[in-house]
Amino acid sequence: MLERELTVSNRLGLHARATAKLVQVLAPFRCAVTLQAKGREVNAKSIMGVMLLAAGQGTPVTVRTDGVDEAEAMQAVVDLFENRFDEDA
Repeated sequence: MLERELTVSNRLGLHARATAKLVQVLAPFRCAVTLQAKGREVNAKSIMGVMLLAAGQGTPVTVRTDGVDEAEAMQAVVDLFENRFDEDA
């Protein structure tokens, strides 16, 4: 299992478009991926789950990956967060 803390840095936070992009990026991976923020832990492959976090800009989020391709999935999530979900271009 891998764990990393990231900060939501895109201006609109984990809104519908960013959440859909996250779920789409994670879909090919076989490992389990969870996000934890504000005392809640959700399945990162679930649009409704991620939306329930209501994580705005500046919210710290803990990402956990567990399974056969956990390192690749973690890198995909880190890249998405670091690129601000490709919204600030």
